[in-house]
Amino acid sequence: MKSPNRSAARHRNESALEWLLEENQPAVRYRALVDLQERGEDDPEVRATRSQIPKVGWAADLLRAQGPKGFWEAREPKNIGEWINFLYFPYYDATNWKALVLSDLGLDSSTPGVKKLAEVLFDYKLRLGSPFNFFYEEMCISANTARMLSRFGYAEDRRVRKLYDWLVEDQREDGGWNCSQGTPGTLDVWEPLAAFAALPKELRSPKMKDAISRGAEFYLERKLIEEGKPYRPWLRLHYPNHYFYDILVGLDILTDLGYSGDRRLGPALEALREKQQPNGTWLMDRIHPDVSRRSDLPPGKKVKPFALERAGQPSKWITLRALRVLRRVDRAG
Repeated sequence: MKSPNRSAARHRNESALEWLLEENQPAVRYRALVDLQERGEDDPEVRATRSQIPKVGWAADLLRAQGPKGFWEAREPKNIGEWINFLYFPYYDATNWKALVLSDLGLDSSTPGVKKLAEVLFDYKLRLGSPFNFFYEEMCISANTARMLSRFGYAEDRRVRKLYDWLVEDQREDGGWNCSQGTPGTLDVWEPLAAFAALPKELRSPKMKDAISRGAEFYLERKLIEEGKPYRPWLRLHYPNHYFYDILVGLDILTDLGYSGDRRLGPALEALREKQQPNGTWLMDRIHPDVSRRSDLPPGKKVKPFALERAGQPSKWITLRALRVLRRVDRAG
């Protein structure tokens, strides 16, 4: 006989799943069908739901606002200064950030707007001979771009492979990554591991597999949250994450990479479970930038917060990711 607590948890999760399967957000419904109900991609309901992602909900709203040339900026750059900042500023409302969201929502280059967007990124930021590109950039930029373009279907493109080569090359001796040269790794720079998680296993080279192993150990050694003084934003849940870290970011990546059974996930898992609401959902605690120190804000750059859902309210996207993490852990246990 199951314990009352286990039975109550199951009831909460089932209630939350029903909410996620509503048809108003097909991006959420699609991932719930695949990740939580384990339906195959050839399932008729999965196929039908995925076809609705660019037509209904968050992804559709973003695509409707996209310009005819594939970007969201009002115009193309006219000088070098504008060219450098093009697609990336203001944080977090420019094309780069919206592209990351679209890649999360399950779109790929079969959607015309995504194909145009990818062409813009390749042309403006991944031109091999250009001095203003994402190669050898900060890890948060290079890795986010690798993750995004892999999800869009370009994982085997030589320029995307070059980004992954850079992620391997810039890994620190301690197994982590950092956006500042010559410094040890930090939990804040999670993007390389997320990029490797987005890369199909058959495309991971031996060096990439070694980087994943060392990177995962870096996070597990620190139990996903133990680095320096306690940092409150890491214990709050957000979406989009842009390049900010929190416990759900760490748990989602590590369980996706196959470390669901590692006991060192325990403290972060406990914190995540405690945040589940009585109705089975999780709230979006804050909209980024959610920082404790002014030095954590991008220096001298305009910031325009962007979100799909409201802070302080139940979040379909966060609830989906949280239930996905717990399902992976339960299956590994």
